Amino acid sequence: MTLNFDPRAKATALYHGEFRPMFVGGKWVPARSGHEMQALNPATGEVLATVPRGSAADIDAAVAAARTAFEGPWSKFSPYERQCVLLRIADLFETHWEELSVSDTLDMGLPITRTLANRRRVIGMLRFYAGMATALHGESIDNSIPGEIVSFTRREPVGVVGAIIPWNAPTAASIWKIAPALATGCTIVLKPSEDASLTPLLIARLMQEAGVPDGVVNVVTGTGAEAGARLAEHPDVNKIVFTGSTLTGQAIARAGVTNLKRVSLELGGKSPIIVCRDADIDKAVPVAAMAVFVHSGQICIAGSRLFVAREIHDEFVRRVAEFAGRLRIGHGIEAETEIGPLINARQAGKVVDYIKAGSDEGAELIAGGSRLTGDLYDGGNFIAPTVFGAVSDKMTIAREEIFGPVISAMPFDTLDEAVARANATPYGLAAGIFTSHLGTAHKLARRIKAGSVWVNMYHAIDPAVPFGGMRMSGYGREGGIEHLHEYLETKSIWIQTD
Repeated sequence: MTLNFDPRAKATALYHGEFRPMFVGGKWVPARSGHEMQALNPATGEVLATVPRGSAADIDAAVAAARTAFEGPWSKFSPYERQCVLLRIADLFETHWEELSVSDTLDMGLPITRTLANRRRVIGMLRFYAGMATALHGESIDNSIPGEIVSFTRREPVGVVGAIIPWNAPTAASIWKIAPALATGCTIVLKPSEDASLTPLLIARLMQEAGVPDGVVNVVTGTGAEAGARLAEHPDVNKIVFTGSTLTGQAIARAGVTNLKRVSLELGGKSPIIVCRDADIDKAVPVAAMAVFVHSGQICIAGSRLFVAREIHDEFVRRVAEFAGRLRIGHGIEAETEIGPLINARQAGKVVDYIKAGSDEGAELIAGGSRLTGDLYDGGNFIAPTVFGAVSDKMTIAREEIFGPVISAMPFDTLDEAVARANATPYGLAAGIFTSHLGTAHKLARRIKAGSVWVNMYHAIDPAVPFGGMRMSGYGREGGIEHLHEYLETKSIWIQTD
């Protein structure tokens, strides 16, 4: 991809190790405790900036600001006016997209070519939800009560929304939470990951510039244990929306019981990819490989269990391993980089432990498997794209979400066997199928237990199409009209007219 700007120059201009305050009630403020935390570049370990380490007191202030805005000026905005706000935000995102992309790359390591390529998706979300702001409505319902009685429904905003997002897609994740809240008339308190807080603060600045009223959007930086936990349990938050690990999602669901707040969760996965014997191998190899290796495997939908028909298994896995070996690994800010670093040393260490477990349990290491060192990688958290063969379904690497660039390849003999093994997991977030037979595609897609199933492709996400998981991968949907319903209450109204 040829860039029409110098990302390194823009990166130098963006962050200099300075303090970046959080955004509460329309004001830029430090943590009430005065505590701060560092935002590190995962490719180099350098300090990009410092941000407030918010705590329960800061969450309380943000929720109070969101409540005041919800019951005050924001409640008077018509659907058309909310639409105009979202369209102004979209315009500002267009203007500042390079800055947002560079910030994402510095904040969490995804190569600049990929953060730039998210433009259509993110701005498309803003414009989609802007369109939906004026399309929300209730229904007039014929009832069977004696007399002249009219019954109808209204769709009303749920209230104050608490949103907790992960570090692997700060821009997209922020907008996927904020945009439907604004479209429906809710207010929001966003708690970004402590590992990637800078871009959400940049987004808050653009929200303010777009004319979002004070308190409608608030961004509180801090740890999950301090700020995140308080937001999840807060008695004046009407809804929690969370994207992250299944373990944390379970804790958030329990916390939501305190006031029976609405909860929607997009959690972990151990997604299968099934490559049938009639698949187009040339097309399937790079897609199946990047279903995991994109963002160094740090995506919830990573297709890390690769089931390949035995007739083509050896050739397919060999070619995936060769593909992995050709990927250019380096700093995300470089235009030629295809695979960037893992988010931090802790996550890199966990992935190394999984790789060791794979070898110890008898899997065959075919490609990668090492942490990269040397001048290019000093200070960063780089792991070579890894491919294991001879994997059994009971091995740790085939059962647990690794969140790293690791593929577990396994042969299968029949489609019934492939389906049974693909579904033999507590997760149900996504799946991929490769086949040239339309009937096979339909049959497998229907039988696979996953919220999204891609055929002869992977990673497709569109604002108009629902996305979410089944079973331990969570509940609720993001995208489409179902997403907006997550932020709305249905009120039934009865009027006797005689």
